[in-house]
Amino acid sequence: MASPGGRLAGPGYTGITPPAALAIPRLPKDQMESRSASLQTTASGLAGAIHRRRWVILGVLITSLMAIVLDNTVLNVALKTIADPQAGLGASQSQLEWGINSYTLVFAGLLFTFGVIGDRIGRKRMLIIGLLSFGVFSLLTAYAKTPDQLIWARAAMGLGAAAVMPQTLSIITNVFDPGERARAIGIWASAVGIGVAIGPVVGGLLLAHFWWGSVFLLNVPFTAAGAAAVALVVPESKNPDPGRIDYVGVLASIAGLVLLVYGIIQGGDKGSWLHLDVLGSILAGLAVLAFFAWYESRLSHPSLDVRLFRNARLSAAIGALSLVFFGMMGALFFLSFYLQSVHGFSPLKAGLLSLPFAAGQLLLAPRTATLVRRFGPKRVIATGLLLVTAALLGYQLLGVTTPVALLGALFFVQGAGMGTVMPPATDAVMSVVPRERAGAGSALTNTARQVSAALGIAVLGSILAQVYRGQLSSHLTVLPAPARGAAAGSITATQAIAARLGVAGRELASFADTAYVHAMHVTTIASAVITLLGVVVVLIWMPSRPAEGTVPELAAVAEPAGEPAARVLAGHPAEVEG
Repeated sequence: MASPGGRLAGPGYTGITPPAALAIPRLPKDQMESRSASLQTTASGLAGAIHRRRWVILGVLITSLMAIVLDNTVLNVALKTIADPQAGLGASQSQLEWGINSYTLVFAGLLFTFGVIGDRIGRKRMLIIGLLSFGVFSLLTAYAKTPDQLIWARAAMGLGAAAVMPQTLSIITNVFDPGERARAIGIWASAVGIGVAIGPVVGGLLLAHFWWGSVFLLNVPFTAAGAAAVALVVPESKNPDPGRIDYVGVLASIAGLVLLVYGIIQGGDKGSWLHLDVLGSILAGLAVLAFFAWYESRLSHPSLDVRLFRNARLSAAIGALSLVFFGMMGALFFLSFYLQSVHGFSPLKAGLLSLPFAAGQLLLAPRTATLVRRFGPKRVIATGLLLVTAALLGYQLLGVTTPVALLGALFFVQGAGMGTVMPPATDAVMSVVPRERAGAGSALTNTARQVSAALGIAVLGSILAQVYRGQLSSHLTVLPAPARGAAAGSITATQAIAARLGVAGRELASFADTAYVHAMHVTTIASAVITLLGVVVVLIWMPSRPAEGTVPELAAVAEPAGEPAARVLAGHPAEVEG
C-alpha cells in the first residue's frame, strides 16, 4: 500500500522511503503488481539468507571487535615498562594516564558522530574503514619514541576505535529479531568482557619476549583479518533517515571532556585541587559540557539525544554501565602497579592473574538472559553491582605480602559482577531505541563506558597519586631537592631512585610499597562508594520487568516481540543489502 507522498505503508511500516533505484514507475496495474511481487520476493530471499547466517555474522563482528577491546586493557600491563627510562619511555604517572585517556576521550567524543556516519554511508563500510584505520594508527603507536608521541598516536587510535564500536551493535540489532536479540547482545557483551580480561594476559606474553610496542603491533594482523571477514560475511545496512552531522556537538563534547579530565589529572599531579589551573580547567569543562547538553536538547538530529534519558529504563541502564566502568577501570589502573611494583611480578604473571576475572564473566554473562526473564533486570543488574562493590571492598585486605589466591578470588567476584551487569544493561538500552537508530543506541552505551573509564582513571588515579605523595613525602627528605619531586611522582619512579641508593634505598623502597598499598586502600573505598551508588540508581529507576519490544514513545512504530527478522527486512529492501 502506498501512503501520501509515495511512502510504503502497512504492517511493519517505519517510514522508510525507497531509494531512486527501487522507485516504482507508473506502469499498468498488472505490471505494477508483478514488479512489486518481484521486489518483495527478492527482499524476502535476501532477508532469509541474512537470517540463516546471523550467528556467523555475530562471530565475525566479535572477532573484528577483539582488537579494540583488547587494547582497552592490554596497555595496563605495559604501564610499568613504559614508565621505565631504560626499557620504555620514562613516562610519568600523569603521562601514563594521558596515554590511556587520550585514546578514551577521542573514542568517546566521536562515537555518536561515527554512529551517525555509519547509519548514513553504511555500517559495514564504516566498520571496515575503522578497522583499517585502527591497524595503521596502532603501527604508529608501537614505534613512538617519546611519551608525547605515544599520547598523540593513542588519540589517533581512538579515531579508528570510534568508527568500529558502534557499528557492531547496530548490525547485531538489525540482523537479529527481538526474540533473539537479548541472547546475541549477551554473547557480544560476554566477548567484550572476556577481551577486557585477557588483554593483560596477551600483553604479559608479548612483554615476556618483545619490547613494549609489541602490545600495539598485535592489532595490525587482527584488524586486517577482521576487515577481510567483514567484507565477505557481514551485510550492509543503513538508516534511511540518518540526519545531519552535529559538528558543534562533537567539538563541544570533546573540548568539555578534555578540559575536565585535564583538570582532574593535574590536581593529582600537583598534589592539590586548589590551584587556579586545576579548578579553572574543571569548571570550564563542566561549563562546556552543560552547554553541550543544552545545545543537544534543541536539535532535531543531535550527536547525543538527551531526550532519550526521559526513559527510566534507559537512564538507569546507562547509569549502571557508567558507574561500574568508573570503578573497574580505575581499579585495573592501580592494580597493575600493585602487582608489578609492590609484589614484583613479571608482566606475564600479572596478566595471568586477570584470568579469574575472565572466568567470572564467562560463567555469568551467558546466563543473564535467563536470570532477567525470571527475576527482572532490576534485581539482576543490582546484584551484579553489589558483587562488584564487594570485590572492591575486598581489596582492603590486600597488603604487601598478600597471597595471590586472595587476589584471584576477588578478581573472580568482580568479573562475575561485571558479567551480570553488562548484558542486561546493554540490552535495556538497545530495547528502547528504534531499530533504525541502532547506531545511536550503540554509541550511547559505548560512550557511557568510555567516558566513565576515562573519568575513573583520572579521578581515582589522582586520588591515588595524592595519597601516595602525602604518605611518602616525610621519607624523601634524605634525597636532594631535585630528586624529591621525581621520586614522589609514582611508585615506579620511587623504586628507580631507591635502586641507586644502596641500603638507604632498600628502606625507601619498603616505605614506597607501604605508602602505595595505603593509597590503594583509600582509592578502592572511593571505587566501592561509586558502584554502590549504581545500586541505588538501579533500584530507584530501573523498571522491574524487561521491555517488550521498542518503547512506543521513542519509536515511530514498536516491533512486536519475536517478530521474525525476515519479515522486518523483507518489508524494507532499502535498509539492508546482502
